[in-house]
Amino acid sequence: MPYEIVKLGAKVSAASPGGSVYVRLLVAPSAPRLWGLSQEERLRRALVRHGVAEANDIAETWPDDGTVLMLRGDVVYDGAVLGGLLDHREAVLVLPGDDGARAVAAHAPAGGAESACAALAEDRLPDGLRTMTPEQVAASYHSALRKRAAPLCLPVGTDNVREVERRIYLAAYKGVTDLVTKYVWPAPALWVTRLCVSLGLSPNAVTLVSAILVVAATVLFALGYFGAGLLAAWPMTFLDTVDGKLARVTLTSTPFGNVFDHGIDLIHPPFWYAAWGYGLIAGVGLPDGWLAPILWIVVGGYVFGRLIEGYFIYRFRVEIHVWRRFDSFFRLVTARRNPNLILLTAAAAVGRPFEGLVAVAAWTVVSNLLHLVRIAQAEAARSRGETISSWLQAAP
Repeated sequence: MPYEIVKLGAKVSAASPGGSVYVRLLVAPSAPRLWGLSQEERLRRALVRHGVAEANDIAETWPDDGTVLMLRGDVVYDGAVLGGLLDHREAVLVLPGDDGARAVAAHAPAGGAESACAALAEDRLPDGLRTMTPEQVAASYHSALRKRAAPLCLPVGTDNVREVERRIYLAAYKGVTDLVTKYVWPAPALWVTRLCVSLGLSPNAVTLVSAILVVAATVLFALGYFGAGLLAAWPMTFLDTVDGKLARVTLTSTPFGNVFDHGIDLIHPPFWYAAWGYGLIAGVGLPDGWLAPILWIVVGGYVFGRLIEGYFIYRFRVEIHVWRRFDSFFRLVTARRNPNLILLTAAAAVGRPFEGLVAVAAWTVVSNLLHLVRIAQAEAARSRGETISSWLQAAP
């Protein structure tokens, strides 16, 4: 057998009728590293998130109880597929091919695991197991990434490493977000994410640089250097995309990193708007009595908008931006950081920074009013007995 069988760990579940699940990897000698990780390490990190306790020894013997999940090392499985495979016992995962279905994973009773493993290694379908496709094993809706996409399960070899890495990266990208993050950043962020992996940079290191740029932009805005401040602000928003993708493709997300990244994202925008207003004080021709109420609208409107979003989640257990297709479309331009930066950048480019802040204030009011209307519509729909859920869950 041209594979080394490695024990990845076990998911102990004595309460389950099927008993514990033991995981074995058929290490393919020619399997390349993906995003800096061997396939063995990638699967270890992914499985830990599904409650599989780590193990580091060679599997010299097969377990005599429970079930065994066997994974080929020359195939990439996303988290949803791995979770589905752990739950679907006595099944073999197949991918379509020119010569028929190809078995790439199997979850068999302990007594038949060794023969099933031999079948996988020889590109044969194990006997006595029902065949399932990735779409049957895993859901297509990813609530955390706000998108619907086919489960990722791909063979990988030396000839398609870059393409598989690109697919892993795209699978880690959020589906519902602002227009800059969705349409402008993906291609350059892919290149920079590759660079970070090659340099050995952690996601937290990228977030730290992002935090430094937040402070730099705030200071420059407050001093009235709007153009220079924007030259710090836009790279910050770019790195805000990179750090998350780097964490997901390398499976290095941590509770601290999550708080560090999302905490910065949540807190800094009102400080930018306030600093922009402060930088306008020394400006020529600033209308008397306008600045304070504009800042109250922008900063207060930002806080109120985030409270609206939080209320929708609390009340309906779904994000407001994924309720209906319209809400996902409006997320592209709603009054959040990147769309607001577009308004400020356009205004600064023509020498009208105050009008840019007025535009942000007006758009903040419009966005919040629309979201209040959406809450009222959701309440009305609920009173009619409708289930408030994401349109992406029902999308074909």
